[in-house]
Amino acid sequence: MTLITLRALLCGPALLLASAAYGAFPAAGPDDPQCTAEDRKYMARAYELARYAVTHGGGPFGALLVKDGKILAEFSNCVHSTGDITKHAETGLISMISPKIDRDTFAKSTLYTSTEPCAMCCGSICFAGIGRVVYGTSEAPFEQVMGLPPLPEPLTSHEILRRISPTVKVFGPLMETEGLKIHEDYWPLHPEDVGKS
Repeated sequence: MTLITLRALLCGPALLLASAAYGAFPAAGPDDPQCTAEDRKYMARAYELARYAVTHGGGPFGALLVKDGKILAEFSNCVHSTGDITKHAETGLISMISPKIDRDTFAKSTLYTSTEPCAMCCGSICFAGIGRVVYGTSEAPFEQVMGLPPLPEPLTSHEILRRISPTVKVFGPLMETEGLKIHEDYWPLHPEDVGKS
């Protein structure tokens, strides 16, 4: 059992309900100043994919892969509808598109993801050789919305990817207010999913 799953089982539902009841959802952080207007356009699409996931039996996560202004692939979380725990937005997208494109294409592409990639997704990003990642909502406020207590030593995707794939450029948060709203609308209604999406 992973640490996040154990934390979710022990703490998630009670803290989630308390956060919702008292309006204690976190404030969004400022946008990463290195993100561009084009990044904002594709992040808006990642958030659309996250909302789509919610209406189709998945957790509130979406991702798309873009190269030279062209969307190569899109994927919405479908962990619950498929029963496949690896179908996070990022890993599902990489699994779906990797037989169709080469490593050079991955290296010259940007992965846009509605929420900061978890450790599993960072591993997939590394092995695919994706050159650039832009995420919307940071892990810490997202976990707060889920009702999880803060980790004593949080590990961000910036740090994970810097250690395992130092050539990957990671940017975010971006448009975090919109992303947190998606999570705030989802988790209070689905406390049983905390730590499982």
